[in-house]
Amino acid sequence: MSAVPRWALLSAAGAPLFLIGGWTLAQAAQPDEFDPVRQTISALAAADADQRWIMTAGLAGLGICHLATALGLVVAAPAGRGLLALGGLATLVLVAFPQHPGGGSTTHVVAAGVAFVALAVWPALAVPHRAAPTVPRRAAPSLGRVRRDPPDGSAPRVRWTALAVTAALLGLLGWFAVEFFTDGAWIGLTERLVAAAEAVVPLAAVLAALASGRRPG
Repeated sequence: MSAVPRWALLSAAGAPLFLIGGWTLAQAAQPDEFDPVRQTISALAAADADQRWIMTAGLAGLGICHLATALGLVVAAPAGRGLLALGGLATLVLVAFPQHPGGGSTTHVVAAGVAFVALAVWPALAVPHRAAPTVPRRAAPSLGRVRRDPPDGSAPRVRWTALAVTAALLGLLGWFAVEFFTDGAWIGLTERLVAAAEAVVPLAAVLAALASGRRPG
């Protein structure tokens, strides 16, 4: 049985739903000239945006979901869980300090930067450095001797997977940063790509933890 509570699955699944559902509904409420490829998610919750409460609620739900998932993902290393929680907290801060009319808000930009970086890096630090010792399986009565488990090669595989995920997220984040600082034509698209990817990763981590807990052994 997995140590991860099942409610963590609800919070992890809620993150992409709040984010993607939020921007989908908020975009539909904007004027026809709104361009999601060029304009950011923050523009949907800006002080002068139409129906800004939709994206505001979506981002708030996203931040709360990340905090709850960090609390429930007990099998992850403390450093990784802390960064996931930091990403959720920073998301709530940027909600509290929305983008000003016409763009611009130092607190909002800093909070968004902290959230993006924390949510990109946390998978690499979430894998425990030392796996918990396993208990040998009981001897089969017909054999009369202890059957030992084969060496567990899953830990290195999990670690390399986590590093690969972080590398991919940082690559997407770097692409968005280039678009953002050069005022590129794909600011909105690249931000949505990295934000959606970062919202889905905690769900994948919780599913993997629950699946691992159900394996016989």
